[in-house]
Amino acid sequence: MKIAVATLLFLSLTMQASAEAPSHAPGEHSPYAGRQRQELGALTDAQLDDLRVGRGMSFALPAELNGYPGPSHVLELAEGLELTPAQRRRTEALFAEMQAEAVRLGERLIDSERALEALFADGRAEPQSVMRATTEAARLRGELRATHLTYHLEMKQVLTAAQVARYSHLRGYGRDHDSRSGFTK
Repeated sequence: MKIAVATLLFLSLTMQASAEAPSHAPGEHSPYAGRQRQELGALTDAQLDDLRVGRGMSFALPAELNGYPGPSHVLELAEGLELTPAQRRRTEALFAEMQAEAVRLGERLIDSERALEALFADGRAEPQSVMRATTEAARLRGELRATHLTYHLEMKQVLTAAQVARYSHLRGYGRDHDSRSGFTK
């Protein structure tokens, strides 16, 4: 069962990456040309930076787009949301906790991607070792995503319904969310 789940995750990530990669005509350079000289071929420099500093990398979009504000953006919009001093302190604490956890997991994810790449670079890649390495990378990516989503859940508990609605407006999401998210249609 774990292998089937890991395989599906791997295939999903592979399909997403191939869909995002520009195609090229025969005889032209691959869009990946030059990436072999990067720190890690599977992660861009921007992704590495994001993982190292704990940025969200759009992992929490299901929460963000459905009325669950994120601590980082709440702090950016603190004046417009008219946070109380207690709300600001709690939001700052949530953000610090989230960022520390995300940085820790981000470094572990980078290490897991480095280990996967090393299997191929060193000529040690075999089906079982690749499965183990990709499963670990996928597990860490999932844990990192869950971390970001969980802090959006906690953040919603700090704000009033009016502040959540204001957050949506300030972020440009409009009024088309349903009542489950605290917004009116």
